[in-house]
Amino acid sequence: MRRGKITITLREDLLKRVDEIIDGKQIRNRSHAIEYLLTQSLIPKVRTAFILAGGKGMKMKPLTEELPKPLLPIQGKPILEHQVELLRNHDIRDIFVLVGYLGEKIKYHLGDGGKFGVKITYIEQNQKEIGTAYSLALAKPFLSGNPFLMSYGDVLADMNLKDFIDHHIASHSIATVALTSIKYPSFYGVAKLRGEKIVDFIEKPKEKEELSRVISAGIFCFEPKIFDYLSSKTELALEKDIFPQLAKEGKLDGYLFEGKWFDIGTPEIYARAIKEWKK
Repeated sequence: MRRGKITITLREDLLKRVDEIIDGKQIRNRSHAIEYLLTQSLIPKVRTAFILAGGKGMKMKPLTEELPKPLLPIQGKPILEHQVELLRNHDIRDIFVLVGYLGEKIKYHLGDGGKFGVKITYIEQNQKEIGTAYSLALAKPFLSGNPFLMSYGDVLADMNLKDFIDHHIASHSIATVALTSIKYPSFYGVAKLRGEKIVDFIEKPKEKEELSRVISAGIFCFEPKIFDYLSSKTELALEKDIFPQLAKEGKLDGYLFEGKWFDIGTPEIYARAIKEWKK
């Protein structure tokens, strides 16, 4: 990113406080410290998140016959509760949850969010089966003002949301996809990267089509302009219909993280998450 030179004069007490945050690693010098402080002061704050929790979890039966998949417990807490805690720990406290199948049980467990230190508002899915892009379109009245996070309700991720958001803001992209790397990517949305830009995105490619082992982790940061790409077609999916278009336009960024990640899509993955998730 291009930078310009300026000359500034600061009070000595302020300059001393600037120097105190220089650690030689993350903050290298005075110039970097001042840029960091200005960035933290001026960039848009992401304080809102949207969680998709309306699916039936067909592959998880019989576990999901009485319980919606986002409420399946991991280390004594439902998946959704782990997500809410991650958001709260990064000062994201205004949360919208899309509910559908067995949604009343989700509402009963999370309530208005007060016991978790957040505010939760529910959006009704109504239709039985809808695509992820249409799911996001349903939230437009609530999310169209500022950048926001979105996640799928069956995802567990150990990631630094602050770094993710900072990356998104600096990218000037409409959407940033959290990315992880796995051995067998053909069941997920696979990203082809050029630097940090996603230049191609293929949903569930056949083995011969696989571009990489880098896949969508089901966590996204969006600008409000994302709603310009959505429509009222209920079958539209983000990974299949929206992200490829954004990639072609150079408006889709990727954020690769190394923390633990689980997409609780099958009983086998669920069993592994129970064993390996330590947070």
